Amino acid sequence: MINEIKKDAQSRMEKSVEAFRDHISKIRTGRAQPSLLDAIQVEYYGSPTPLRQLANVVAEDARTLAVTVFDRSLIGAVEKAILTSDLGLNPSSAGTTIRVPLPPLTEERRRDLIKIVKAEAEQGKVSVRNVRRDANDQIKALLKDKEISEDEERKAQDEIQKITDVFIKKVDEVFADKEKELLDF
Repeated sequence: MINEIKKDAQSRMEKSVEAFRDHISKIRTGRAQPSLLDAIQVEYYGSPTPLRQLANVVAEDARTLAVTVFDRSLIGAVEKAILTSDLGLNPSSAGTTIRVPLPPLTEERRRDLIKIVKAEAEQGKVSVRNVRRDANDQIKALLKDKEISEDEERKAQDEIQKITDVFIKKVDEVFADKEKELLDF
């Protein structure tokens, strides 16, 4: 029973770290990354549709993204969606391809992005700690129902804490990598 609780907690913590990693991958680092445009929704026959479903997005070079729209009639809508997004990008269309040049990041903007990433890292740690709390509550319930002894409860909580420490460290490592990436470019 305790092993099931630990495995469940570990898998949920992995998901929390993965969600954090995925979330900060969308934060711009000055390098052109196709995932930068993942959050953009384009109005397609009256319903918002993710850009990825309507176009192919590739990095042409370190500072330019190329968006090739599958349906030529959507080029204007895709361009407008990129322009009105909160990314601060200025697309230009050339035939069937929309080029999105990425302006260089200023030092002030880099510091702002680091603050955003730091807040996301803190949120990631909170979600890992919430998983720990849930696991500890399950262990306490087992003790209350007299399914385990107090020693087993204490040992299980120590093991859950060790697992939590590992995942908190992973969140810190992902944050440090992203911070370095933001400062180096």
